[in-house]
Amino acid sequence: MHKRLQAMGVEKYSSGFRTVRTHPEVLDLPRKWKPSVIFVNSMSDLFHEDIPLSFVHQVFKVMNECPQHTFQVLTKRAERLEALAPFLNWTPNIWMGVSVEDEAVTFRVDHLRRTNAVVKFLSLEPLIGPLPNLKLRNIDWVIVGGESGRNLGRCVPNG
Repeated sequence: MHKRLQAMGVEKYSSGFRTVRTHPEVLDLPRKWKPSVIFVNSMSDLFHEDIPLSFVHQVFKVMNECPQHTFQVLTKRAERLEALAPFLNWTPNIWMGVSVEDEAVTFRVDHLRRTNAVVKFLSLEPLIGPLPNLKLRNIDWVIVGGESGRNLGRCVPNG
């Protein structure tokens, strides 16, 4: 997707994903929108270790001040989420989620549970392995999906 956006000349994607960049110039956009569900970081991770806490606070400030919207925030960096959670203002319109692709990363769910997020969700996508021991206690919502993209679903005959 970033290659398509680069080819279209979208400046935010000019360097691809080689470096972590923040875009404070777009933070106020939700203040101008009609009430919506906003997926905060579809191609990024707000809890990446290179995102300064000051920027995370700026994002949360906008979400806190826009209760007309529901903000869905998703991370794979559940340890940092838990570490920063006490320093964030968790209003009910901020839905916090973690990605869980297989059994090896179910520890992320426990980190999420230990936050003060009002709404907690799991994104089980792409679900690439079984989750026989997944506990859903204190989880409000679960999204499940498989892998997508080119070359998936092609059968390779045996022998």
